[in-house]
Amino acid sequence: MAQASRDYLSIGEVLVTLKPEFPDVTISKIRFLESEGLITPERTASGYRKFFEGDVDRLRTILKLQRDEYLPLRVIRDRLDGDRDVSAGPTDRPAAEPEDEIAEPATALEMTADEVAAATGVDVSVVEALTSFGILRPHGGRSGTVYGGDDVAVLRIVKDFFKFGVEPRHLTMYRHFADREASFFEQIVVPILRQRNPEAQRLARESLTELAGISRRLKQALLRANLRRHVTT
Repeated sequence: MAQASRDYLSIGEVLVTLKPEFPDVTISKIRFLESEGLITPERTASGYRKFFEGDVDRLRTILKLQRDEYLPLRVIRDRLDGDRDVSAGPTDRPAAEPEDEIAEPATALEMTADEVAAATGVDVSVVEALTSFGILRPHGGRSGTVYGGDDVAVLRIVKDFFKFGVEPRHLTMYRHFADREASFFEQIVVPILRQRNPEAQRLARESLTELAGISRRLKQALLRANLRRHVTT
């Protein structure tokens, strides 16, 4: 009966609470968010996590921002800990949209294939398949082959394709296009970087952000025109 009087939840109880709204959430993912400093649950004397109402609300907000806006953890942390009201949404942000911030990785981390799978709610075989087709690009780390923050961000996005029966091999066109676009952007930015000073570094980052936004809008316009053509014919 003592347990019924608790004013906090265990990590397993939090999982049960959030599963209906976020089917992909796992205990490993909750632990990962804690390791990244996004949530800081208290501990019992025995070392078990204690999630109070505010902790659960914060976790729900993080999962919602990841699912609906694909925000990197760095941006989510700023959004939560800054002066802005998270509920106001991205429309209140006068700066460049977060998904255009391509000059820095989504988050600095090193994860194994099993850890990436657990953090994103996909099977490890999917991680391996996406790696074989070049969609994910692990690198050598201290403990062997590891995946970085960019890989996690990519996986969270591409997994939405799977709801439509899309397979990893179908996504190679996006990797090829991204590689070609990166080479194109390099040709524009490299002359700036040759100046080798902090101002040039800043200008290069800003240029990449603006180029990414222009590219995204152009692709959306071209895709919309193509789809409209198919619908009206």
